[in-house]
Amino acid sequence: MKTYKIAVIGQGYVGLPLSLEFADHYPVLGFDINAQRVEQLNNGEDITLEADLNKLNEGLKKYNESNGKLGYKATSQLSEISNANVFIVTVPTPIDKYNAPDLNPLISASKMLGEIIKKGDLIIYESTVFPGCTEEECVPVLEKYSGLKFNEDFFVGYSPERINPGDKVNTLTSVKKVTSGSTDEIADEVDNLYKKIITAGTHKAPSIKVAEASKAIENAQRDVNISFVNELALIFDRVGIDTNDVLEAAGTKYNFLKYKPGLVGGHCISVDPYYLAHKAEQLGYHPDVILSGRRVNDSIAKFVASKVVKLLIAKGGVIKDSNALILGITFKENCPDVRNTKVVDIYRELADYGVNVDIYDPWASKEEVKHEYGIDILDGLQDGKKYDSIVIAVSHNEFLSMNLDNIKNENAVVFDTKACLDRSLVDARL
Repeated sequence: MKTYKIAVIGQGYVGLPLSLEFADHYPVLGFDINAQRVEQLNNGEDITLEADLNKLNEGLKKYNESNGKLGYKATSQLSEISNANVFIVTVPTPIDKYNAPDLNPLISASKMLGEIIKKGDLIIYESTVFPGCTEEECVPVLEKYSGLKFNEDFFVGYSPERINPGDKVNTLTSVKKVTSGSTDEIADEVDNLYKKIITAGTHKAPSIKVAEASKAIENAQRDVNISFVNELALIFDRVGIDTNDVLEAAGTKYNFLKYKPGLVGGHCISVDPYYLAHKAEQLGYHPDVILSGRRVNDSIAKFVASKVVKLLIAKGGVIKDSNALILGITFKENCPDVRNTKVVDIYRELADYGVNVDIYDPWASKEEVKHEYGIDILDGLQDGKKYDSIVIAVSHNEFLSMNLDNIKNENAVVFDTKACLDRSLVDARL
């Protein structure tokens, strides 16, 4: 049997949990270009809160006691991972300011691996891409920088990640994993490798392109469904009825899908549809449904901000230099992930109206928000400071029991984007 030595490229929300699961069975090196991140991990710390810290420390202990024959170690040194024979790529695949796929992290990782891979090595990609990307974009880079020939000297697999940040129920091992490989034999090998850690089982796709497409449509489907109820929210606001009341009534039918309106941000749902649309347009097809859904979902932050302003005016408030508080900036509740959060769009819209906007989020890293968005968020709510408008943008547990009377002025507007508070406490909600 082949003796696996695994290197996982990228130690974020996807790469770290994957590394720790494989580390129960094989020696695993978690590679990340962020030296500070590597140091934290080797000290048993995880700022993403995705890792089981007991599992992390157990993996580190096993690696040290076995002299690298089992367990986990983080590294930022390319030389340390050169002896691996399986490389799993979990780098981000974002979009640029034009909503086009940004493959730079993926290509950079492929170039880096091309410089160290050897004959017989297996490279497995987990990053979300459009159908055909692995074989058409990544493989040529691997061939160019390695001098090796695809499917003769090295092989490739694709197994799309299904990590849901902050979810402690649907974890890596409890969600069925799609696998694929560049040959029938490699497809079997990749499938068997993941079967070692995925207790929910695997689904071996007939080709890499099918596996890539399956990931792209998972989130595109959710995006389109959410865009429908977001459009309903825009319509029912004009009608003068509560969207959640309508959904509650419609949900009494057995086959009604209970999607809820809201901000659609994060690293997946608001990004992946653009990858699928990109491939479609390359092939001469304009994907109307997918892109219209994206337009609706991207408009919700602007709607929230304008609604808050209208409600303030209706109460006789002055907009310019009024004080607004946004509660939450992460893209979802009870999670520190701020990637591609749409809360920032609410902040900017309100600021454009001349409103002084504060953001408070006990889950978010102040430094990360400043680095990613150039926004300073509060360390905590200031004693005695009260606001003319409050937007509940994220339903963190900390906000559900907060007494808003302590932080709002008389005639203040409270807007609940998550419909998470008692409706008697808010002026409007999505």
